[in-house]
Amino acid sequence: MSFVGFDDGTEETLTLNGAMVTAINPNLTAGLDLTKTKKLPQNEGICFQGTSKKAAFDITRDEADRLLAGHNPDGRSNSVVVRPWATARDVTYRPRDEWIIDFRTDMPEHEAALYEAPFQYVEQHVKPVRVRNRRPGYALRWWLHAEPRPSMRKALSGLSRFLATPGHAKHRIFGWLPPEALPDQSLYVFARDDDYFFGILHSCVHELWARAHGTQVRSAKSGFRYTPTTTFLTFPFPDPTEDQRAEVAAAAKAIEDLRQGWLNPGGASEAELRRRTLNRLYNEQPAWLRHAHEVLDRAVCAAYGWSYPLDSETVLAALAALNGEQAST
Repeated sequence: MSFVGFDDGTEETLTLNGAMVTAINPNLTAGLDLTKTKKLPQNEGICFQGTSKKAAFDITRDEADRLLAGHNPDGRSNSVVVRPWATARDVTYRPRDEWIIDFRTDMPEHEAALYEAPFQYVEQHVKPVRVRNRRPGYALRWWLHAEPRPSMRKALSGLSRFLATPGHAKHRIFGWLPPEALPDQSLYVFARDDDYFFGILHSCVHELWARAHGTQVRSAKSGFRYTPTTTFLTFPFPDPTEDQRAEVAAAAKAIEDLRQGWLNPGGASEAELRRRTLNRLYNEQPAWLRHAHEVLDRAVCAAYGWSYPLDSETVLAALAALNGEQAST
């Protein structure tokens, strides 16, 4: 339970969470006021929430194999509409090898029906639920995902891979997904495939900003919420030299190579592999992981022109000032 008290501005004694403060910000913090930061136009069109299906379009690998082996009257392949599916659990734990039927963003019913077996599956398992939906658009277009995210699909098109992070997570983990994967609404994805971008987002600098601008979820499993409108759209990226950009990219790639080596060691049993997840890795924080992230954090701070290390308040103050500069240009 939370209590918030307001006065008419004449109160001289201010208390926040039991402590005396000189001022209380609109987000119920004291000190640096991050509510004044602004969205940056250069960050638009990069971060997107995954699709929302609102029905059982997801299928097992066995069902996917059956559908992919099917034939259609005009010779088209079912691989166009049967694709791998990715959720937050596939990033923080291990890929579950689940698939989904996806008739894209606006495929008309008569064209979707040409994918015979996938359409029959959706007609049987999805239509009975979706035609009863209170939203007319969901009910009438029952063979399509409820929110198919056309802008996301356009932005991700042509990338060799794309970056994803869970909407709710104990650790702010970023991971790569293959271009054929369809992310669901539990993921936020970024239309970038370069190691430099991955390095900036996975640095302590961005995590501090994300935690300061996100919201805390009172659950040991959920951790804190990544809200792109405040955590990403307001985040000021550095203006590095080419050498600094290369150092960030190299440090980020080293982290990913080490993580993949830990996740998938040669000769490991299935039982051992199931235990090796990014969530567990970041819970345990082995020395090699801490060292690799320190190398990345040093490189990112250098890209900003800062010394390393800096305390959290100094970093946030510097980012807030940079946000103001970039918003005014």
